[in-house]
Parts: sequence; C-alpha cells; structure tokens
Amino acid sequence: MDTNTPPDAIELIRLSDPSQSVTVRLRSTEPTLESLGVRYYDAEAVVTSGFVNGTVYLGFDSEDLSDWGRLLDAVEEEQEADLDEPFTADWPRSGRTAYLRFIADDPCVVEVYDGPSTQIVVSVPLDMREEWIAESRERLAAARAALGVGTQDHYGTRP
Repeated sequence: MDTNTPPDAIELIRLSDPSQSVTVRLRSTEPTLESLGVRYYDAEAVVTSGFVNGTVYLGFDSEDLSDWGRLLDAVEEEQEADLDEPFTADWPRSGRTAYLRFIADDPCVVEVYDGPSTQIVVSVPLDMREEWIAESRERLAAARAALGVGTQDHYGTRP
C-alpha cells in the first residue's frame, strides 16, 4: 500500500507494478444519492508514478460495480483467447465523471480521463503480476461488502 493512502480508505481498484499505480478509493461508504434502487458513490482516481502524481474525482453507482466485475471477466477471457487487438473498456461508463480506460495489452495501460472537467488524460503503462485479476476480485468483493451492495449477478466472483 502506498504511503499516501489513508489507513481506513477502501480501495475498490488497485492496478500497479513496482514503480507506479492507478487506484480508485472510496471517499465514503455512504451513498451520496439513492434513486430507483441505484446508489451513487463518491470516489477518487489516484495516479502515482515517478513522473506524475494526481487525484481526480470519480463518481460511480452500484451498477458500475457489476461492470467492473464483467470487465475483469472479459480481460481474463481475452488473455486466454490471445486476440490480435487488445481488449479495451472504460470504467465507469465515460461521460459522467472522470473514468478509467483499461487496455489489456503487454504491458497493460490504464488511461485516466478527466473529460468533464479539465479534459486531461494520463496514460500509465503497468507491468502487473499474474495475480492482479484475483486480487481485483477480492477487492471488489470487499468493497461490495463495505457498501452493502449484493452480488446478485455474481460478476467478478468467478473461482
């Protein structure tokens, strides 16, 4: 864990290698809004590297948690299929707040977009360990439990 992370912070996402990382940390386990059964949360995307360090607001909803699980499943399937073009996906869906664009290549690339505000994009190549998908699923399950969001669709919980 990097020294800039508060000890009680809940990390929903941590994509890292020995020298840099992109994390998504919850600002609070309490939703900022709840509407029609969907809970909205405040978080921040944090980029840490030897070149640039920054934090940007990122909002997501309870349905986006399932989307992150589906993204992990798709990356795993792409790795097994060994496709010509790398799998690319945005999380959360682009347009509402800052978001991550994940490019499953070798190395993986995570782009942090702050489109709605500054229109700045930071691209971070990451040489992640093989266990990163399993660790990401554990983090997702822990975040779901902390938020009281069920795993009714079971995405991101494959054995």
